[in-house]
Amino acid sequence: MQEAFGQVVSHGYGALYRLRNLAIAVLLTTGSSQAQTVTIAALGDSLTAGYGLQQSDGFVAQLQGWLTEQGADVRVVNAGVSGDTTAGGRSRVDWTLTPDIDAMIVALGGNDYLRGIDPQVSRDNLDAILAAGKQAGVEMLLVGLDVGANYGADYETAFEENYVTLAAEYDLPLYPDMLQAMRQQSADPAQLGALLQADGLHPNPRGVALIVSDIGPWVMGLVAAVE
Repeated sequence: MQEAFGQVVSHGYGALYRLRNLAIAVLLTTGSSQAQTVTIAALGDSLTAGYGLQQSDGFVAQLQGWLTEQGADVRVVNAGVSGDTTAGGRSRVDWTLTPDIDAMIVALGGNDYLRGIDPQVSRDNLDAILAAGKQAGVEMLLVGLDVGANYGADYETAFEENYVTLAAEYDLPLYPDMLQAMRQQSADPAQLGALLQADGLHPNPRGVALIVSDIGPWVMGLVAAVE
C-alpha cells in the first residue's frame, strides 16, 4: 500500500540525526506490534457476489476461508453486485474504497461481454476504476476474462487485451481468467456442467472452490504487497 510522505525541512546535521533515530524507533515499534488486519474489497459482478449460492458457498466466503487457512490476517469485503457491468463498478468504486480498504480485487467485464458492449467503453470504465484505486493508494489485483467469439474475432481480441493493457499501464498483477481453474479442470463442456449451477452459467460451490484455490495465491501476493 502506498504511503504519503511529507517534506522534511532540515535544520542541520543534528536535526537529521534526531530524525533518523526517531524513524528507527518507529520502525522497531511497528515491527514488534501485532500487524493489523488487511481489508480487501472484491469489486465484481455475480461471480463475486455469489449469485444463486448460500452465503457460505460464495466466492468471498470461500476466499476468506482459504486465506484464513493459510494464516493470513485478512478480511474480504463483498463488493459484488449481480448483473453489474464495468459501468456499474465505475459508478460505485468511490464509495467502495472506504478508508479501511487496503486492497481491491477488480473482477468485472463478464456482463459487458454478454451484452456486447463496445470493448473501448469497457476499457474506459476499467481504467477509471483502476485510477480510483491508485488515487486511494490501495494495492490491486485485476482479474481478466477469456471470452468467446460470439461477436467476432476482433471483438474477442479487443476485449481480452483490455485487461493485459491496463495491467501493464498500472503495473498490476493480472489473473488472466476468472474461470480458468474450472476450464482447466474440465475441458469437456459436458463435464464442465458438473461445476455449474442449473443455469449453466454460474459456478456451483465446487466450481467456486476451484476458482478460490487457483486465485488464492494471487490474493496472498496482494496481501503481501500491503504488508
